[in-house]
Amino acid sequence: MNHQKNIKSFLNEQKKCLTNILNDTNEINIIINQLIKARNQKKTIFTIGNGGSASTASHFVSDLLKTCIIKNTNRFQAISLVDNIPVILAWSNDVSYDSIFLEQLKNMLKKNDIVIGFSGSGNSQNVLNALRYAKKNNAYCIGFTGKTGGKMKNLCDICIKIPSDEMLSIESQHLLLCHCIANAIRNNGNPLFKYE
Repeated sequence: MNHQKNIKSFLNEQKKCLTNILNDTNEINIIINQLIKARNQKKTIFTIGNGGSASTASHFVSDLLKTCIIKNTNRFQAISLVDNIPVILAWSNDVSYDSIFLEQLKNMLKKNDIVIGFSGSGNSQNVLNALRYAKKNNAYCIGFTGKTGGKMKNLCDICIKIPSDEMLSIESQHLLLCHCIANAIRNNGNPLFKYE
């Protein structure tokens, strides 16, 4: 079976998205500066998402905690709220799946911390609930979404919307942007670790 048509269609969609993103990288620059500010002020960065977006949330924290270590600067304080399965299941079972991130933030969130939500639709209820709580408690909210941005765009201080309706493309671009951000932070100083 020849899959060339589907291969080219998917890769062309990535190219189209990236071209649109390249036309205005100001929001990415703002996010980088906010993350560096949080690092310098020893604020905590929390990430949230579901499914593929959960894996991006976890991956981004991994990059912040290791890849982005710069010599002679503070290290990032970052926590992925998707990684503690027993806590997620407890809140989901005893209260609601829509509360799994909100309730974790209630334990830890402080003023001027950052909450980063990943949602391809921008309408994941558990992400929206957490962002509402974060805004009410003076956190800086960052959104990564797609399509029209859904309800998330109105809850974030800054929200990057991937110009696509294809969920796999949206999630692919989110991970690409996270690597772009990590790369910029790494190259803004003297990285502690070199890639082998």
